[in-house]
Amino acid sequence: MNDWQDGRVPRHLRVHLNARLQPKHRHRLEDLLQAALLQRAPGFGVDGGGTLLSADGEPLSCDIEVDAEAGDTPTADAVAAAIEVLNSHGAPRGSYAVPDDGERLAIGTTDGLGLYLNGTDLPGHFYAASNPDELISLLSGRLRSEGSVVSYWQGPTETALYLYGPSASRMRELISDVLATHPLAQRSRLVPIT
Repeated sequence: MNDWQDGRVPRHLRVHLNARLQPKHRHRLEDLLQAALLQRAPGFGVDGGGTLLSADGEPLSCDIEVDAEAGDTPTADAVAAAIEVLNSHGAPRGSYAVPDDGERLAIGTTDGLGLYLNGTDLPGHFYAASNPDELISLLSGRLRSEGSVVSYWQGPTETALYLYGPSASRMRELISDVLATHPLAQRSRLVPIT
């Protein structure tokens, strides 16, 4: 029997993340959110999620669904827990949560940058002699607490690395030398994720 059939009103929260995450990276956030809900909003739990993809499979944004399973915890407690957890784990600006009442609540503390690596136009020896993991390690070393590479996408002509941190301009500044010198970063493009 559905909630509406037995007279109970479903309690629900939809979280929209302005984040380019592969499903496996979105699942990590779902797990963190589930753990927080168990502690702070008993009866609520993550009920699934999804990743919106472009026509060629690039992740564009994500949703996470939270539903009341049982108990009498107020929906406001689940909303507060979700916002706190997602913000503390770097939810991008432009994200939001929509509880039952339909009021959109802005969340997000980070900026996003997409680093699109050219996968077809560089000399063949660049691809053969370079390791993408080395590039990611160099980027992470430059960013330190100012950002991180949180997901990626391998497309037909480009590979994208998605970086998130408190300031897009600061991340650009910190990684500029890597982009100027690393073979795999030649002919790349760095674009804001809005």
